[in-house]
Amino acid sequence: MDLKKVYTEKYGYERVVTSKNSSLYYAEADMLKLEDGKSYIVDEPGKEFVLVVLYGKCRICGEGFCFDEVGCRENVFDGAAESAYIGKDTPFTVTACGEVKIAVCKAPAEKYYAPYQIKKDEVATKTFGKGAFVREVAFTFPETVDANHLYIGEFWVEDGSWASYPPHKHDVDDLPREGALDEIYYYEFDKPQGFGFQAVYTPEKDIDVVYKVENGDFVAIPKGYHPFTVAPGYKNYCLWIMAGKKRGLLSSSEECHKWTVS
Repeated sequence: MDLKKVYTEKYGYERVVTSKNSSLYYAEADMLKLEDGKSYIVDEPGKEFVLVVLYGKCRICGEGFCFDEVGCRENVFDGAAESAYIGKDTPFTVTACGEVKIAVCKAPAEKYYAPYQIKKDEVATKTFGKGAFVREVAFTFPETVDANHLYIGEFWVEDGSWASYPPHKHDVDDLPREGALDEIYYYEFDKPQGFGFQAVYTPEKDIDVVYKVENGDFVAIPKGYHPFTVAPGYKNYCLWIMAGKKRGLLSSSEECHKWTVS
């Protein structure tokens, strides 16, 4: 199964990474783009949702709750995103306050948690790595907030640098060393012609692929190591969507590359 999925930006709601077109069990990703004043209703029983506003602003309302203004940036390079969590079996309506684009992250849910909003000033950011693999990371939807399975963040990589390096994986339940979590990457670049390369490979080599990724592309990562690099001269944005039984940075690095951080 091809791990890469292509999204072409357009108005409306599109299912991009699903349980039917990928081998992921927990993580799914849809995209929603709306014109000013337009609305879209989401009613998908059995799922929890995190709506990450990629750019623009929107109102998100359902029975007993309404977040009047979610979103704070003009593009994905304008700081950390704002988001909203919607719990299991909770229909909701998204209304655009100006043009808006939203990553709709979702996972199967067992327990209901009440909806809530995460503002930009509540999002922790951190610098990871060093030298050619330094990157800025935002913990958009951390493991410390209420949810069943979702754990979401963003990173920014510049000018030929690497992310997810040293190569790491999170496909084995062996806590505290490693946890099993699905992951989805969504990419944008600061110029229309920008691109990068995403590798996904397992120790057994049952998966061993490299994809050229461009604006709007997704890669579903069911298992294995998954380092990424952006082409020189360009800046990359990546939304990472993780989901599993245990939430957090529960990964292990590829042993032969650990020396690079010593």
